[in-house]
Amino acid sequence: MAATTYFTDDHEWIRVEGGIATVGITDYAQEQLGDLVFVELPEVGRTVSKGDAAVVVESVKAASDVYAPVDGEITEVNDKLSSDPALVNSSPAGDGWLWKMKLADESQLSGLMDEAGYKAMIG
Repeated sequence: MAATTYFTDDHEWIRVEGGIATVGITDYAQEQLGDLVFVELPEVGRTVSKGDAAVVVESVKAASDVYAPVDGEITEVNDKLSSDPALVNSSPAGDGWLWKMKLADESQLSGLMDEAGYKAMIG
C-alpha cells in the first residue's frame, strides 16, 4: 500500500501508511520559522488528540508549537533532531520528520488537505 500525504492549515504534513502516520512540518513552515536550533519531542506512548500541541520547535526567530493533525498514540520520535534540529530545515519532508503515531480514527484524515489543496492555500 502506497503512503498518502495530507496537510493541515497549521502547516503540518502527515504521511500515512498501514495505520501508522509520520508527522512533520512543511517546507513552507520551516522557511517561515528560519533556522531551527532546538526541537522538544514528545514522549513515546503519549496519546494526543487532534489540535494538541505535540512538539515545540525553536528557531532563531521564535518558538512555535507543532500540532497533532489527528488523534493517536505516539510510537516513535526522531531522535536525530536532538543533536541536529537543522534536519527539519534541510529535509522537512524527509529526514526532518518529527514523530510517528498509531492512528486512533482514520476518518479524521478526510478533514485534511491533499497536496494540491495545500499549495493553493499557501499560493
